[in-house]
Amino acid sequence: MLRFLTAGESHGKNLTVIVEGIPANLPITEEFIERHMARRQVGYGRGGRMQIEKDRAEILAGVRHGLTIGSPISMLVVNRDFTTGKGPDGVPWMDEMSVAPSDVPFETITSIRPGHADTPGIAKYMQDDARNILERSSARESAARVAAGALAQRFLEEFGIEVHGHVLCIGGVHAKPSDSVDWNALEESPYHRENTEGSKMAAVRCADPEAAERMIVEIDAAREAGDSVGGIIEIVATGAPIGLGSHIQWDRKLTSKLAAAVMSINAVKGVEFGAGFAQADMRGSQVHDVVKPLDEWERAADERIVRPWPRRSNNSGGLEGGMTTGEPLVVRAIVKPIATIMNGLETVDLATGGFVERAHFERSDITFVPTCAVIGEAMVALTLADAMLEKFGGDHIEETKRNWRSYMATTLPRGL
Repeated sequence: MLRFLTAGESHGKNLTVIVEGIPANLPITEEFIERHMARRQVGYGRGGRMQIEKDRAEILAGVRHGLTIGSPISMLVVNRDFTTGKGPDGVPWMDEMSVAPSDVPFETITSIRPGHADTPGIAKYMQDDARNILERSSARESAARVAAGALAQRFLEEFGIEVHGHVLCIGGVHAKPSDSVDWNALEESPYHRENTEGSKMAAVRCADPEAAERMIVEIDAAREAGDSVGGIIEIVATGAPIGLGSHIQWDRKLTSKLAAAVMSINAVKGVEFGAGFAQADMRGSQVHDVVKPLDEWERAADERIVRPWPRRSNNSGGLEGGMTTGEPLVVRAIVKPIATIMNGLETVDLATGGFVERAHFERSDITFVPTCAVIGEAMVALTLADAMLEKFGGDHIEETKRNWRSYMATTLPRGL
């Protein structure tokens, strides 16, 4: 079983993540993880925090001489903002977020923000300061998830499985439907106004250049209005073998696990697979993915079958009965607008329950939909890696591969 646990607050000293279950002898480097974490930081509409942080996960345990050793992997992500400071006067967070008692005065947040975890959090944990809730519920925690997800992506690479995320919509601007995405184009340099069409696509992680341009305009308009915008992300995983997950129990279905993993991302309010909710308006004959006959199966040069049981369509998003079909896994999620907005909504005071004209505002993004695509990659990768280990086991990466190869040889038609 693959599992991970994170700790840390948004403006605390650091974030910590422990990942357990990665087999021994998997090659991994801090540089590989850093590349994924850098992708989380870029995106048009991000706030000033990303100008301060330079996220890097320091591996503290579980790796020796560039190889995993089978024990839990511990990683540390330092929050530079903890010591760099906040606001125009550069006052550090060291006193406000001190672990030890402090005599330094600090602002108590009582004007709670609609849409954030503030209100249910202060009621549940009996707090007098909303900062004790908002620090942990901040999307900053996702930096630790992406570090964990990088380990999962490195593991999946050994089996030819790739996980990619992109943006389909921001602020009501929708990309044109496409059967293929140039993933390399979405990894270009961060956006500058003099840059190329490709870098604008990369800025919002959208493969449609015309839509990317309009998304940027919409983000600018929201910034001007002191508001925020949401959108839709899509995660595509290719190369997963047929049969991951199970139909036997509700909590073993891969659909259940993937939905929970993606729904756990901050601000995600809905998840669909493949054709998703559109299937409600279609007939069964239009929805279900017909299996191709054997003579249409793709074969390698040596006549070996590349992928068994291929389909004529993929409306199921690569999942049937809670199991993978071997087709690309397609997961979409809607991301609501960020709750912390410059032109704050009216609210109430935590201490008195009285009217407050504007909710608390703290430095924030206008949108983090492009970032959610990267976080979504991490969560899908972690879920797939766990499913692979559940199916194939292995304390050593070569043992896992051997079990995987043996299984793949049994997935052909019984007559073969």
